[in-house]
Amino acid sequence: MSRDGPWRAANRVTLLENGEAFFARAFSTIAAADHEVLLETFIFFEDKVGMELKRELVNAARRGVRVEVTVDGYGSPAFSPEFLEDMAEAGVTFRVFDPHRPLLGLRLHIFRRLHRKLLVVDGKRAFVGGINFAADHLGDFGPCSKQDYAVELEGPIVADIHDFVASAMGNDGSHWSHPRSGEVGTDGPGDAEALFLVRDNGSHSNDIERRYRAAIRAAQREIIIANAYFFPGYGLLRDLRHAARRGVRVSLIVQGEPDMPFAMLAARTLYRHLIADGVLIHEYCTRPFHGKVAVFDDEWATIGSSNLDPLSLSLNLEANVFIRDRAFNSELRERLQTLRDEHCQAIDPRSLPRRRMWHVPAPLLYHALRRFPAWAGLLPAHTPRVVQLAPPAEDSLEQ
Repeated sequence: MSRDGPWRAANRVTLLENGEAFFARAFSTIAAADHEVLLETFIFFEDKVGMELKRELVNAARRGVRVEVTVDGYGSPAFSPEFLEDMAEAGVTFRVFDPHRPLLGLRLHIFRRLHRKLLVVDGKRAFVGGINFAADHLGDFGPCSKQDYAVELEGPIVADIHDFVASAMGNDGSHWSHPRSGEVGTDGPGDAEALFLVRDNGSHSNDIERRYRAAIRAAQREIIIANAYFFPGYGLLRDLRHAARRGVRVSLIVQGEPDMPFAMLAARTLYRHLIADGVLIHEYCTRPFHGKVAVFDDEWATIGSSNLDPLSLSLNLEANVFIRDRAFNSELRERLQTLRDEHCQAIDPRSLPRRRMWHVPAPLLYHALRRFPAWAGLLPAHTPRVVQLAPPAEDSLEQ
């Protein structure tokens, strides 16, 4: 058994690329639910995707399915009265993690967000990934539509994900428990081994990062990391550089058309250090990249909500699934290779700007950002709340 939790055997894992694949499977699974739908998501918008999700949730609740939803108060800041009324009348339990009213129209509570994207239906099928319930994950959204990934899971690993989500929804938000490691059946529909990990602000503050680093150190031939917001810690950067030095082909796919320009600028401060040791860097320039995936040889893969930046690694609540299955890993690697070779621009070290005396060294910049949570901890403590929403006439976000 892993120190992080148990690897579960006999799972079926299906790769879902972009909203077109993910929403179709998620909505059809909710439509077929018999007794329970549990959903956590960072973003749930009242656009065409969000309204279709609402219809499926309402229809499920009306036929007697227990439906519980938790969204993040920063990512999903407001809902119309009609939206909440429909949910409440159908019997959907709808909660918001750490809600705050905007200050002068600005959402300022960016830290310690519920960034997980988890859906569990009937305790038999689970979805984990980086795709939010918003129309900007569909190609017809236009040039700002996002490139992203999720997985559909069947088998024993679903029990771990279900126990975690059910436990998280059953408390007051002051403590977010970790996956249970009790007895789970070993019979399942597939051949994949899977490990479900979360990052919280308690005893599991670095589980996902630690598992990434273990996979990097174990790699023998190839590492492909495709991550939207890449600005990890010194230890992970050192492991990548060491892997490249020992002959592993290390490829990074990062944003070239970012939805947050600062994230791309931060990642670029690391390019010179990584390229010097043989790391290959590619920027995806077709549209905004939102994925959080990686493949290590034929042995490991991961998909989830965790970026490799200070927010995800130090503050946010995140969830990833790690997969050991040659067939799945081969499929994901081929998808990423196609993305890299056909839709990305390779970074030529000769094109990097010359360093100037006034440039802040990347390790120093990272050290400052990485230590931010500890410095923030000197401020008065903030315990995120979870508030159950009802139509505004009956309740409000500030109750």
